[in-house]
Amino acid sequence: MRIFWQSFIDQTASASYMKRLSEYLNAIAEPGTSVEVHGISPPDRSFGRLSEFRCAILAIDNGIEAELQGYDSVVMGHFQDPGLYELKSAVSIPVIGAGESTLHFAAQMGRRIALVTLDDVFRSMHLEQGDLYGLSGRISHVVGLNADPSDFTGCFAGDAEAKSRMLDAFRACAEPLVRDGADVVVPAGVLPGLLIGGEYGLRIGQAPVVNCAAVALKSAEMQVRLRTLNGIEPSRGPWCAKAPQQAIDDFRSLVASGRGSPSVK
Repeated sequence: MRIFWQSFIDQTASASYMKRLSEYLNAIAEPGTSVEVHGISPPDRSFGRLSEFRCAILAIDNGIEAELQGYDSVVMGHFQDPGLYELKSAVSIPVIGAGESTLHFAAQMGRRIALVTLDDVFRSMHLEQGDLYGLSGRISHVVGLNADPSDFTGCFAGDAEAKSRMLDAFRACAEPLVRDGADVVVPAGVLPGLLIGGEYGLRIGQAPVVNCAAVALKSAEMQVRLRTLNGIEPSRGPWCAKAPQQAIDDFRSLVASGRGSPSVK
């Protein structure tokens, strides 16, 4: 099984993180599964809706190409899942959203879900995810670490002090949420998810901490197995109808060649 993991982080600027993520995912993968981690350049930066949208366009194009190259699944390794449904409509292989899969798993671990996201700017987006995935009544808290991806560089380069500092910052964000009634804590981003990935049985008070990187990978493996077993794939009715080939060709042509001059002059 070959899994294409689409990160929204730059492959070169965050090399230690990308290396650590690849090592971690392949270490926890089932025998016979290989995970290839790919970045985006420029990465998701100047956080906000426009940056998310730009990265989503590139991720969708990469996902379409991944299917053509024989990958068995694509993981949108960015918790906000921008472009998730559009990519599901464009390919036949399973497409896993780190956010979608993790939130549904967290809902099985506790009633009230607290999200610790990378930055407060993502708070509205996560609440919208809750609405989209039918879990709006289950997300009780969202708080930002207000960190930059570069803040994690030392953690994944072997700097124990840097890792301890970021773990302390994560706990400081999560503890008040648990005291306020949260049952389960979710690092709403693969960066903080990977940070806590090596902390076996991590809890904040009574609340388990869900590792979104592991959940997304295991969801991909499960969906590939189930598709092989019984041919299941997303509903192709109005919710996620398969895109016509012309629509796919037009999209890929736009990504490859750009639009030319703006219509407004």
